[in-house]
Amino acid sequence: MASHIVGYPRMGPKRELKFALESFWDGKSSADDLQKVATELRASIWKQMSGAGIKYIPSNTFSYYDQVLDTVTMLGAVPPRYNFNGGEIGHDIYFSMARGNASVPAMEMTKWFDTNYHFIVPELGPEVNFSYSSHKAVNEYKEAKELGIDTVPVLVGPVTFLLLSKPAKGVEKSFPLLSLLDKILPIYKEVISELKAAGASWIQFDEPTLVLDLESHQLEAFTKAYAELASSLSGLNVLVETYFADVPVGAFKTLTALQGVTAFGFDLVRGTKTLDLIKGGFPTDKYLFAGVVDGRNIWANDLSESLSTLQSLEAIVGKDKLVVSTSTSLLHTAVDLVNETKLDKEIKSWLAFAAQKVLEVNALATALAGQKNEEFFSANAAALSSRKSSPRVTNEAVQKAASALKGSDHRRSTNVSARLDAQQKKLNLPVLPTTTIGSFPQTVELRRVRREYKANKISEDDYVKAIKEEINKVVKLQEELDIDVLVHGEPERNDMVEYFGEQLSGFAFTANGWVQSYGSRCVKPPIIYGDVSRPKPMTVFWSSEAQSMTKRPMKGMLTGPVTILNWSFVRNDQPRFETCYQIALAIKDEVEDLEKAGITVIQIDEAALREGLPLRKAEHAFYLDWAVHSFRITNTGVQDTTQIHTHMCYSNFNDIIHSIINMDADVITIENSRSDEKLLSVFREGVKYGAGIGPGVYDIHSPRIPSTEEIADRINKMLAVLDTNILWVNPDCGLKTRKYTEVKPALQNMVAAAKVIRTQLSSAK
Repeated sequence: MASHIVGYPRMGPKRELKFALESFWDGKSSADDLQKVATELRASIWKQMSGAGIKYIPSNTFSYYDQVLDTVTMLGAVPPRYNFNGGEIGHDIYFSMARGNASVPAMEMTKWFDTNYHFIVPELGPEVNFSYSSHKAVNEYKEAKELGIDTVPVLVGPVTFLLLSKPAKGVEKSFPLLSLLDKILPIYKEVISELKAAGASWIQFDEPTLVLDLESHQLEAFTKAYAELASSLSGLNVLVETYFADVPVGAFKTLTALQGVTAFGFDLVRGTKTLDLIKGGFPTDKYLFAGVVDGRNIWANDLSESLSTLQSLEAIVGKDKLVVSTSTSLLHTAVDLVNETKLDKEIKSWLAFAAQKVLEVNALATALAGQKNEEFFSANAAALSSRKSSPRVTNEAVQKAASALKGSDHRRSTNVSARLDAQQKKLNLPVLPTTTIGSFPQTVELRRVRREYKANKISEDDYVKAIKEEINKVVKLQEELDIDVLVHGEPERNDMVEYFGEQLSGFAFTANGWVQSYGSRCVKPPIIYGDVSRPKPMTVFWSSEAQSMTKRPMKGMLTGPVTILNWSFVRNDQPRFETCYQIALAIKDEVEDLEKAGITVIQIDEAALREGLPLRKAEHAFYLDWAVHSFRITNTGVQDTTQIHTHMCYSNFNDIIHSIINMDADVITIENSRSDEKLLSVFREGVKYGAGIGPGVYDIHSPRIPSTEEIADRINKMLAVLDTNILWVNPDCGLKTRKYTEVKPALQNMVAAAKVIRTQLSSAK
């Protein structure tokens, strides 16, 4: 009975870690209080897996913020601005790197492969003085052992760590990061040595970059790294884990020939072609960790189909060398279905969260060992049958309408420069118009009002009155700050995807289906279980109310179809693009109703467009074609004078800039400040962009308040590569997670900076 879990959610079934972190950051609790919550969470996770019969239980997959940042601290790779002087890295430096502080900005944050999880990007160069500065991996292994549980310590692999890093500020962009391998391997050896001394018999290296399109010198780095580590690893069983996609042929050959490695883990849910590689030739003396239980979605596993796959693999690698596993860490799924007491019973029977996936892994392992739990398998088969035949899943009219979109193109009939002229005549905006991305701070009081309304503790009239008062407050604040294009602040919204999903058919919702996005930030993805349509307008009432409070343009705020898709748990019984087209048609109806209501600026956020990009280049064109098409479907019918905005955040956009241009939005606001203005390099390299663009001028994910001079300097850098008449001034992202004490001065400085530059431009004429 060999079973394994790649990794597990950290936040706790009811976000216990989130609340402990935020209390600690606010100075309301001590480091000891935070440590107590963390220790209890780790213990409960290990005991849960042990109790379920899992043989290979991971440790060191817990984190206070991010596993890549944990590796930065393990290696002592702290950027100089944080004043690290050696020794063991404590909370101050750790959280400053993650979040910034009053005097220094945070490190860059970007998406972990094609997920909605964000990692902290290491900043490296030839001057970094690596040192063993965090004993977390060893300490957590010992912690589990004291509970009587022998775990598999998990480390981000050395090559993946370097491939996910970037050159530090002041280091040539062309600096070969893999040249640092010789400097970090001695620290990995120290960690391995301590783990062996502590009694570890297995160690897991996560090397997910092996699923990417790597060049030969990058593959050679894996060969070199593990050859160098081989003697240190002697006496240990070593698992190299990959996930998120197929492993390419060349990488498969490199991986299975690595020295000192005894086991290989593969994602066989998203990496179905890897099965053919295994069947074509797998080393006879190695273990195969077969990821057949989906770590990224919440649907119950088809146990019968998975068992059949495992039996075919058993014939290749042998009974003793096959281990049943999850396809990825369960970090990307919700924690425990037990906490969903109000979820529709039929839909609930179709689901499996992390805790249930642990049971599925064990059920498959015991069945493979000849001890099949017939009752468990029968219940699973009944649930799958119920889902397949349920009438609530299918809406023929929606299917027909979405199907009709496939062969046609949808775009506005006038080109963007003509539209911008028509819009400017109507809006009469100044040079460098200022705006924000959409949300304003969600105060404790505001959350209380929403919570009480949902629980029927206050009337609809009282709720509407409270929300209107909040919108009015936000409108007046923006007018006082002299912002040009306003937002209503979204006080009625819990989440930018959940809010829309609650008003669309084909969606289900959880009470505690939280998933970590970054740090303490959690999202509760809706579940798309059936065909999607819009029964009635979703935002028109609030946008109209907000516009009636001001003479300035008020943005209608919508979430785009690709983002709703990528930030939901999506049905797996039809292609993703078909579901996306259905959502696009629903958003199109909303856009046209907003325009009829007199809203002349409409923002359709596509924050997650880049995130859904497949990891392999060969699959990019197909995805970008339907994703961009879906966005264009939403606004193809509006007048030239209606200005369509979109927003994107925290991803590397440079490689898809032409697809972004092809979206044909009138204005795009886009993350820029936290990634060292990486976006601007696209325009320096000669890409022409004729639509409006607002590269963010400050990072809202840090409590830091940027000065007027700092923002003005950023605007000037943008003007060096962008035309004055297309540049907008805005923050990086929505302001929902910030406090008003941070938001007001930051926006004040932003508007002041825009005015300073306008004056300079005017006097230069």
